Amino acid sequence: MLRGLIKGDNAFVPTAALRVAVRNGVDVAALLVTEQGRVRGDADIVFDGAPAHPSGAVRLSVGENGTVWLETDLTSVEREITRVLIVASTEEGALRDVRGLSVEVFGPDGATVVGYEVTDAGGERAMVLAELYRRSGGWKFRAVGQGYVDGLTGLAVDHGVDVEEDPQEVLERIPTPAAPPEAPVQGLRPTRDQILDMTPEQIRALALAQKQARAEAPDQAPLTASSPPAPKPDPSAWTCGPVFKPRTVTGRDNDVITVKNLPHGPVMVELALKGDGYTGLWPLDESNAKGRYLVSTTEKDFRGRVIASVPEHGRLRLRLEASGSWQVRILPLAEARRLSRDRLESWGPDVLLHTGGTADVTFRYKGDSNFIGHIYRLAGHTDPTTLPKPGGSVVSEIGARRETLPLPEGPLLVYLSAADGPWDARLKDVQPHSSGQEADGPAKLPEPRGALGWLRRAGR
Repeated sequence: MLRGLIKGDNAFVPTAALRVAVRNGVDVAALLVTEQGRVRGDADIVFDGAPAHPSGAVRLSVGENGTVWLETDLTSVEREITRVLIVASTEEGALRDVRGLSVEVFGPDGATVVGYEVTDAGGERAMVLAELYRRSGGWKFRAVGQGYVDGLTGLAVDHGVDVEEDPQEVLERIPTPAAPPEAPVQGLRPTRDQILDMTPEQIRALALAQKQARAEAPDQAPLTASSPPAPKPDPSAWTCGPVFKPRTVTGRDNDVITVKNLPHGPVMVELALKGDGYTGLWPLDESNAKGRYLVSTTEKDFRGRVIASVPEHGRLRLRLEASGSWQVRILPLAEARRLSRDRLESWGPDVLLHTGGTADVTFRYKGDSNFIGHIYRLAGHTDPTTLPKPGGSVVSEIGARRETLPLPEGPLLVYLSAADGPWDARLKDVQPHSSGQEADGPAKLPEPRGALGWLRRAGR
């Protein structure tokens, strides 16, 4: 792992679409909880019976070699949700018997961001392995390692899961099987209380009886509610540019800025200046020659975001000419602001992300000089060290104006390379994505099953 944490440690992760790998051969779930540490309902539990959250922010899939994947788009997590808990449980035995129990987080470029290997598991049958949580306007990852000897039931109660749900919802289409040996049910469907009171042996016997009933009556409805169909690929999933923890440099007046140990590829450079006069920003090559300017303005108190490229050696050098105090932040493209139907207000050059289908974007620009934007289409572009070739100008005007322009299907970046003044943008006439998803929102997913299917493991 690129960065291994120990229990209790935490680290910032990019606010982006991350992939979380949970190893090795355990059952995995994600609980989306509020500031009170509780789910709002069954829909906030993502597990194999309900593999996608209604918001589209968390999706679960099973990979090879005992790995379970959680696709976690932190930009889509609802505001009420403050933590995403990553939960592991076992069908048989204890977690101490699981070899290589670990969590690893990957960024949009496929590189490992952070990881945690559980080395002190005991007799627990369920554990909160880790959590992604909001902090200081961003997201962090914490290695938790909190186990529950009483399994998923104890974990569920701690986080507000309703264990009193009527199991008839899940068992509605189950043909009545013969009662398992020593089960508390004789020829009847188990009631809620009976299921929760069953011993591990009784639960396994009931599962075996149901499996046999399936085999003997193939034309009957399945014994457990069928899992919803796998969701279509999320068009908001995109890979462009390296992912890393943002870097900040501050100073005053003219300077040469050097930021080391950055990953190779395109990044955002955010400049905020307190002062007036001329402001210019250029990249420097290995011979200290200036490249094409990134910023060239006489605006007072300039601020904005531009795109630069980090060389293979990982050292970004910038020449800044300015009068006054300034702050420069180096950010991954994954932190680009997202276009939506809501009005986005900003100032100066910027980098915007559009992930939906075809749409119109309305810009209102209040500056006096150039307002120029280009499109970079990200679909199919998998090289994190480069940007795709620009697909032409989306806007190129001078002076204050209001204009509505068509956007092709995303994912794509809109790079406003020149904008000396305030502006706002919003999408309208948004069409469904060609994959069948809504243009600027998550897929329309089947309603997830109740929590009981997940909690049935508590009795094993």
